[in-house]
Amino acid sequence: MDTARPSPNDDGLMPAAFFGHGNPMNALETNRYTSAWRAFGAAVPRPRAILVVSAHWYVNATAVTAMPRPRTIHDFYGFPRELFDVQYPAPGLPELAEEVSDIVKPTWVGADVDSWGIDHGTWSVLVHAFPDASIPVVQLAINADKDFGYHVDLGARLAPLRQRGVLIVASGNVVHNLAGMDWGLVDGGYDWAQRFDADAKERMLTDPTEMATLDGHRDYRHAVPTPDHFIPSLYLAGLAGAAGGSGTDVLVDGFAYGSLSMTAYTLGLRLPEPPAGPGSPRQATDAPPTASNI
Repeated sequence: MDTARPSPNDDGLMPAAFFGHGNPMNALETNRYTSAWRAFGAAVPRPRAILVVSAHWYVNATAVTAMPRPRTIHDFYGFPRELFDVQYPAPGLPELAEEVSDIVKPTWVGADVDSWGIDHGTWSVLVHAFPDASIPVVQLAINADKDFGYHVDLGARLAPLRQRGVLIVASGNVVHNLAGMDWGLVDGGYDWAQRFDADAKERMLTDPTEMATLDGHRDYRHAVPTPDHFIPSLYLAGLAGAAGGSGTDVLVDGFAYGSLSMTAYTLGLRLPEPPAGPGSPRQATDAPPTASNI
């Protein structure tokens, strides 16, 4: 087994992160976003496990995966065959499901032993950050029935896991409007997308728990037509709040196709932001953007 690298944090806490994962094709590409994800993976101490909150497990319950061998889920269509061939055979860690359940009490968390696995919101990032797929991966479902305050609070309740060698990763997009995508704006963002992302950034870097108030932003309805991709950022906000409201940094930022923000944040780990340059991958070839589940 690999020897764990020393923690970069004086307090011994494992870092945490939110990744704007964007197009699933990022799994196959090398660009400024995937390079930042790889740099993150190289910089963190080796985790005991990775707990991921992915936008793509959005259900009416709070649950964690508890199977020893989670399957790789290809939850999209209209993409090249090579993307469906990607496998991320990381082991699970059923005992982590029990830890999560204990830590967040009285919030109830169920154990999923057979219905989910590792979806593309998770593996499209981890294939770059931890390409050997040897670290156990557990996913936490987003409960669609709960308000933003619930998710910030649940993120804060997960904070003790950072002292136990668990890397907590959230994966979504702060701005995510598939209906508004323009394939011609490869690395561009609409004015409303840039405004919303900038205001989200100000909150995440100065008063993270205020991320939950962005539902009152003038551009919210355009930037967040459905909350599934935005909510993961609230988990990092909750973790940052539990850490005293400081320690968040931008890992990389930018836009894709006008209406996707690719901004990623770290907590407890500062890395230099990669230089500006092309970031967006190849597009889907068949399915319309609104149906491709990216």
